[in-house]
Amino acid sequence: MAIIFPFTALVGQERMRRALVLNAIYPQIGGVLIRGERGTAKSTAARALAALLPEIDVFEGDPFQCDPTNSTTLTDELRARVQAGDRPRVIRKKTPFVNLPVSATEDRVVGTLDIEKAIQRGERRFEPGILAAANRGVLYVDEVNLLDDHVVDLLLDVAAMGVNVVEREGVSFSHLARFVLIGSMNPEEGDLRPQLLDRFALAVDILGIRDPIARMAILERNLAFEGDPAGFVAEWQPKEEQLRNEIVAARARLPLVKHTQHNLATIANLVASLGVDGHRADIVILKTARAHAALQGRESINEQDILMAAELALPHRLKRHPFQDTEQAMAVLGEKLQQIEDQMTGTQQQPDAQSQQTKTPENSAKKVKRG
Repeated sequence: MAIIFPFTALVGQERMRRALVLNAIYPQIGGVLIRGERGTAKSTAARALAALLPEIDVFEGDPFQCDPTNSTTLTDELRARVQAGDRPRVIRKKTPFVNLPVSATEDRVVGTLDIEKAIQRGERRFEPGILAAANRGVLYVDEVNLLDDHVVDLLLDVAAMGVNVVEREGVSFSHLARFVLIGSMNPEEGDLRPQLLDRFALAVDILGIRDPIARMAILERNLAFEGDPAGFVAEWQPKEEQLRNEIVAARARLPLVKHTQHNLATIANLVASLGVDGHRADIVILKTARAHAALQGRESINEQDILMAAELALPHRLKRHPFQDTEQAMAVLGEKLQQIEDQMTGTQQQPDAQSQQTKTPENSAKKVKRG
């Protein structure tokens, strides 16, 4: 079995790592799109996240990887077997990591009728696809911009609903398909259509790290990993275990996280003031803020959670002016959120020289820049 580079050993790219962890806590957020130039650890991060996540319990031989502890997640066939007393053996396995090939067809992704059994035996049997293999795991789509638009749309639909419904040759079949969806692309090879771009819940733009010290750390860690993979992984195991435990705790805490009408009004005002089309961004920000609060050990969201979520959910949905970069977009978000908070709390006052300096675009960019 291949040894995977540890997630916590990645240098920099905090925004990308944060987006991945939040989706691991709450896959219903709807996925992450990572846009960046070549050699910026996009694929490495996706594989490392899957290796970081805790093992799962499954029934032996179950291609849908249903949760044995939750009878509502079982397929009809498996539920009938369990009710009849024929309960399969429960085994533990690593969190699945499925890499979707660019050439994948719709039938390969969603599953299809087993034609061989239909012809030879007259049986209509469903043949699970990639979505079944990815259930309760990580589904990674490299070069998602080169994938057929229809397949991308289908993946995003299933990621949002958590259920794969297939109707083929008079057969209707559905199964749970809850996975962390990660797409990556190099914008130099073409972009996604705006309609598909909006369907990705979160998006991060990453560049190669320019800081010489950080680049030296990348070199040192890669050489150490290549020289002794097992030893390198063992060295980082305590940090991997710590983050894994934090994710498990956040998953358990997530259902307890509450929001207020004030939180909803802050999100609605922020998104509306930026002229973002549709309502998907509002929903994504709320879900992401809840996941972030759970990760921080809280049972209620605050403005910091909302801003953190907005950093990941809004930049790819903003109508940017020519030559406006990501950091400028982040500065706009920070300014807008502060204005909305001032208006809603009724504390907006005539700014003095110090507050005027605090609210300059440069300082706002520093305030929200975390990755």
